[in-house]
Amino acid sequence: MGGSPPPVPSVSQTPSSLSYRDAGVDIDAGNALVERIKPMVRRTLRPEVLGGLGGFGGLFALGDRFRDPVLVSGTDGVGTKLKLAQTLGRHDTIGIDLVGMCVNDVLVQGAEPLFFLDYFATGKLDVDTAAAVVGGIARGCELAGCALIGGETAEMPDMYPPGEYDLAGFTVGAVERERLLDGAAVREGDLLLGLPSSGPHSNGYSLIRRILERAGDPLDLDLDGVRLADALMAPTTIYVRPILALLESHGAALHAMAHITGGGLTENIVRVVPEDLGVEIDATALPRPAVFDWLQREGNVAQTEMWRTFNCGIGFVLVVPAEAVAAVRAALAEHRLDALEIGRIGRAGGGTRVRIG
Repeated sequence: MGGSPPPVPSVSQTPSSLSYRDAGVDIDAGNALVERIKPMVRRTLRPEVLGGLGGFGGLFALGDRFRDPVLVSGTDGVGTKLKLAQTLGRHDTIGIDLVGMCVNDVLVQGAEPLFFLDYFATGKLDVDTAAAVVGGIARGCELAGCALIGGETAEMPDMYPPGEYDLAGFTVGAVERERLLDGAAVREGDLLLGLPSSGPHSNGYSLIRRILERAGDPLDLDLDGVRLADALMAPTTIYVRPILALLESHGAALHAMAHITGGGLTENIVRVVPEDLGVEIDATALPRPAVFDWLQREGNVAQTEMWRTFNCGIGFVLVVPAEAVAAVRAALAEHRLDALEIGRIGRAGGGTRVRIG
């Protein structure tokens, strides 16, 4: 029974104390980011926002502004445009893209975007980069008139390579039930008014990056006075303020609206058109910015593929009765938006609902 006692571990065998920072997560950096972005967030706040940044949930009081509100929600990202932003080290406008992709979607149904939340995920938090991204998000919210009321910054070691991050956005809007746009008012003979895009917005960048690689990444190439890099990184146009004003002044004239995103002109307009009707687009009326001509030429992209991948210069479409077109165009011109007549609504025939010619 008199065996030797177990050996006492030496100091060298005692495991060292680990911290969250040792595991790759820097809480102090996260706190520093919150302090950096507080002034940006404050600029986006609306009277309906209760409390400030840092709570467990964002608070927004609808009050009595709406009689019978319908809430319209949307979520999106910016796709692989993020890869181009990270390659170029241009982080200050990608947040505008994020907001634009979400708020333009809820706008389609006549909703006013009320508030926005973001999700930023990275392997190792770089406070300067994250602050630049959130600054862009705040700017996008200012352009859209919605409040940035919360978000999440996730530092996840080993999930993302150094220097990379991912983004997602979420927005909630509201519209009076009686003013909700659902496409039911669309009629044969209605005309399509297209609002210009700033470029590819945030769609088709997996193809764009492949074309860039094939062309040798000529990012300094001049396209009608604009560097290729600038043309590709131009932030998504946010149509909220002029369209909300138009809804107030000419709401009865808007039968439907469409945000031209993934799927292009061929797949987005038809989503708001009744099943028995089709869309006829006049290709000669489309003002294709030079960047799309360059992409098609360098990628040898078929025309049908261009239509279904890119917005080709039109970022938002209004479906309007013919007799209201002049008034709608004049109202938009007051907001420096040139609405172009790009087609009409016709009868769907032979199973074809979209014709571009």
